Amino acid sequence: MKLRVLAILSVLSIVMVVFGSTAILASVSRELTQELQIKRVTALNRFAQVAFDAATAGGSAGLQTEMDRYSELYGEGVLIRLQGGTLRSGGLSEERADAGEALARANLNLSDTTLAPLQPFGPGSEVVSRPFGSASQVLGAVVLEVNLDPARQKLRERWLLVGLAAAALAAVLLLVAARVTGWVLRPVHRLNSAVTELEATGRTARLPEAGPPELRELSRSFSRMARTVSSSLESQRQLIADTSHELRNPVGALRLRIDLLQLELQTARQKDAAAGVLAELEHVEGLLEGVLKLAAAEHRVSEDSFRASAGESRSVSGGMQAPIDPYPALQEEAERAGPAARRTGASITVDSPPEPAAHIVCNAAELAQMVAELINNALKYAPGAHIRMAIRPLPGAVGIEVADDGPGLSADERAAATGRFWRSPRNRGTRGTGLGMTIVDKLAAANGGRLMLSDATPHGLVARLEFPPVAAEPEKPEKPDE
Repeated sequence: MKLRVLAILSVLSIVMVVFGSTAILASVSRELTQELQIKRVTALNRFAQVAFDAATAGGSAGLQTEMDRYSELYGEGVLIRLQGGTLRSGGLSEERADAGEALARANLNLSDTTLAPLQPFGPGSEVVSRPFGSASQVLGAVVLEVNLDPARQKLRERWLLVGLAAAALAAVLLLVAARVTGWVLRPVHRLNSAVTELEATGRTARLPEAGPPELRELSRSFSRMARTVSSSLESQRQLIADTSHELRNPVGALRLRIDLLQLELQTARQKDAAAGVLAELEHVEGLLEGVLKLAAAEHRVSEDSFRASAGESRSVSGGMQAPIDPYPALQEEAERAGPAARRTGASITVDSPPEPAAHIVCNAAELAQMVAELINNALKYAPGAHIRMAIRPLPGAVGIEVADDGPGLSADERAAATGRFWRSPRNRGTRGTGLGMTIVDKLAAANGGRLMLSDATPHGLVARLEFPPVAAEPEKPEKPDE
């Protein structure tokens, strides 16, 4: 947008300079032409008067002397036709086409005393002419050569000065156009960045009030709107988290009462009914726990995005986050999920770590939570499958893979898998909340990574967490014992 506005202003500035320069140059040309014409017409009239006196007196010697002196002084030829002959000086003769034509017109009692407007380049000379005589009789004609080179040289100098002034003015106007464009569009760019930040984080910093009055008012209005939206989003997020947290107490009490009730039940039918209630209660507990985790993950994404927009680095507890080796997290989560895997008939293996070890910037507890969610997802929806975990160096990234050889997901299902409460239609009968992939996706984004889902070969699903690679911090040498 800046380039388009600047281009329009630049074109307008250049057009203004060109039109102004053209008008000035035309005025200079007319001024020099009129000045030269007045001087030469004065000389022409003087020669006509002297020639008339010579024609009536019958002597032309003085006239010839006057013509020669003029030609020597100004370098211009003079041609005078009298009834007794033609006088010439300065090399001008009637054989020259324009001189002959001017002489013929003067003999017809027609005057040519107007010069064409001067141009920087063109013929070196022109001629002016007029007849002389009495009111009823033409006694002769005077043709005067006008040397245009000195006037043209002066015109070229004026053109050069005007051209330099026009170039300087154009540069100043372009600079002013650039400053004005920046002054007008800077609030627009800030507003665009603020909209993007508000969309990504749910809040934005207060916009400075700068630029034209209309844009300053727009900035104030947007800041008020952003505060309202941020407050509303934060209230909604806090409401969900508080509601989920508060519901855990009555749900826990309800679970305790059901456990006590089961001790009092006698018949198998009563115990089956109580088991069904307990299963539903466990589903509610899982749902509440998932909602709490999702609220925490979304809060982390919002905080990280806001710090990134403010130019701050990701931090933990107010300090800089150090690079970690993700391999121990994979081993620990594989061991922790071992009993659950054996109950479902699945197996979990962890590939050897890469050499040299890969390091990423990520919260260690959140990395463990992401890996655990991916393992639980594989155990739940691919029972009896082989789950393989590995760390793979990728071009410009470090990949943490959790792959299974279960039924997998279609391309459309993989695209929708990170949505809240989404579950594959064929897994409707399997207990779950549909929040696991969403939590992993949010936590990955909060730590500067991303979750990628793809097909496994020959079948199954590959869930890969991709993080930018970083170098491990060098170990500090131990101080020698004193």
